[in-house]
Amino acid sequence: MERILQIPFSLNLEEAKSKLRAVDWQQIQNLLEVANPLIYAQAVYEVSYIYEKLEDAVIIDGVCFNSQVLRKNLENVGRVFPYVVTIGAGLEQRVGECKDLLEQYYLDQIGNIALTKARKHLEEHLCATFAIDRLSYMSPGSLQDWPIEEQKPLFSVLKGAEELIGVRLNENLIMIPRKSVSGIFFPTDVTFLSCQLCQREKCEGRKAPYNEALARQYKLQG
Repeated sequence: MERILQIPFSLNLEEAKSKLRAVDWQQIQNLLEVANPLIYAQAVYEVSYIYEKLEDAVIIDGVCFNSQVLRKNLENVGRVFPYVVTIGAGLEQRVGECKDLLEQYYLDQIGNIALTKARKHLEEHLCATFAIDRLSYMSPGSLQDWPIEEQKPLFSVLKGAEELIGVRLNENLIMIPRKSVSGIFFPTDVTFLSCQLCQREKCEGRKAPYNEALARQYKLQG
């Protein structure tokens, strides 16, 4: 059964400064005061178990996920946590109504910061609740090895995502509201980041440099 988590939330100027490049910080403070009441952070997750491990796929709760990277990451794992996190549609609607392009950009970036913070809150909740030292995650669409089409099986495990927190997939498998993220958390001894296996050069969301040696370990390089 899916578990819902209401995430208490507020962004401050120091958090924004660590992520944003801005000249007028008073403007950012004013926009934070606009954004914070519009952010409604929630998560839904499942405590799931691996039924079977195939060569390049895993069966989780009876659902097949095709990815050799995910399969390798779950080699010594029996329990995982599929999840969806969202900050709701309020800030997204405000961005759409905004006529000032710079304000629009800043509000959108504030939404990205908020979403990252909300996912981190879920990670900390899972670690505390299930006595786990460290978690990593993978998300459909973050790697060619695990394309966005894998959103379908993920949402089939999290059947209540739309009813519980209002997140659904559109015809292009994009989550609505757009300020939402999904994936699978799994216990790990060494932190894994999909960015380490991604060769895309220009990416604002990059969290780690490409690691060619690691890519070879995952058999993504010859």
